[in-house]
Amino acid sequence: MIKNIISGIKAYFGAFSLISKLKLWKFFAVPMLISVVTATIIFGSAYGLSDNVGNFISKIWIWDWGKETFTSISTFIGGLVILVIGLILFKHIIMALSAPFMSPVSEKIEAHLTGNAPHSHRDTSFLEQLMRGIKINGRNLLMELLLTIPLLILKFIPVVNIFSAILLFLLQAYYAGFGNMDYTLERHFKYKQSVQFVRKNRGLAIGNGIVFILFLLIPIIGVILVLPLSVTAATVKTVNALELKNNTTHGNA
Repeated sequence: MIKNIISGIKAYFGAFSLISKLKLWKFFAVPMLISVVTATIIFGSAYGLSDNVGNFISKIWIWDWGKETFTSISTFIGGLVILVIGLILFKHIIMALSAPFMSPVSEKIEAHLTGNAPHSHRDTSFLEQLMRGIKINGRNLLMELLLTIPLLILKFIPVVNIFSAILLFLLQAYYAGFGNMDYTLERHFKYKQSVQFVRKNRGLAIGNGIVFILFLLIPIIGVILVLPLSVTAATVKTVNALELKNNTTHGNA
């Protein structure tokens, strides 16, 4: 899996030039706008809510001694909770709403890589792509929240919180990569088959998602460029994985 994670990360190095070569930048205008608006709303709200969450958590400590220290820790944890949930909501919202715009881009990249004509696979409409994006990202949002809550609780335990932070980051990365890979998979597989395919190639998803999450740490520029580069990188690796799967299947036939 480590090899696939590294492979998923390396795919970003050629993403910018591939977008320029295929003249795809114009297709990213609406997704970029969606990213900026969504980020402004979510992270603006998160900033205002962090103190409220911290004060709520601090009420658990009913004693006078250590109250100030616990309140400070609670404020930090509150900010972290809001930030993590904000990141989760942000990526799933933009991925779901951008699906009808990203799927055609992914298709053009796949046609370039394989030499196959566009629409040579399962053809879907704008609405079908949007509903597929909402379904996949809705499912991933629920799964990610269920797994994130226990990891956030572990943040209160010294030493253990270091490992929980790493797991939290990898969890975020996996579901980010999952969403990016599905723009290609929706032409090849139904919903359940796509979930199974990503599970078998979770290293590629994590590698793609690692850079996706790191991009979001770059003010403004990161939010604008995160979808174009991550979707392009994910498409390249997903097409390679699909070809490998098909060759293996035919070889065993």
